[in-house]
Amino acid sequence: MKVSVVMGSKSDREVVQKTVNKLKEFGVEVDFRIISAHRTPQLAHDYAKGLEDIGSEVLICAAGKAAHLAGVMAGITTLPVIGLPIKSSTMDGLDSLLSVVQMPSGIPVATVAINGAENAAILAIQILAVKYDELKVKLKDYKKSMNDKILEDDLSLQGELK
Repeated sequence: MKVSVVMGSKSDREVVQKTVNKLKEFGVEVDFRIISAHRTPQLAHDYAKGLEDIGSEVLICAAGKAAHLAGVMAGITTLPVIGLPIKSSTMDGLDSLLSVVQMPSGIPVATVAINGAENAAILAIQILAVKYDELKVKLKDYKKSMNDKILEDDLSLQGELK
């Protein structure tokens, strides 16, 4: 079970680290890289071509502003690609979101919310869980813990209101 996580710039690390942490929490191996679609296009191409050779099964691409990284990679690899748009200073990340989500026919990129790092990881884990039963179990436990937390919070709130 391996996911490649690529960010377009070192400045994206604070957000993207949450993706890496969540994947590791579920026991998924991570290949974590900085590769720019614009500043290192040959590296981006070569990396996307070699994903299966390094054992990756899903690719998460995080980028801001023009945010072409996920689309470039999706145009090269046949693996599922998840785009993680990073909030930019120019348009609060709307530019990134639109760049990631508006893909041409035949080149899909699953896209999560702006700075939706943990959801990018969970989506990758759900994709892997189709093949790996141990991830299905972990996801069920994870969702149950979220459910239990809300029930606990509600019970606490109801106690405060009485």
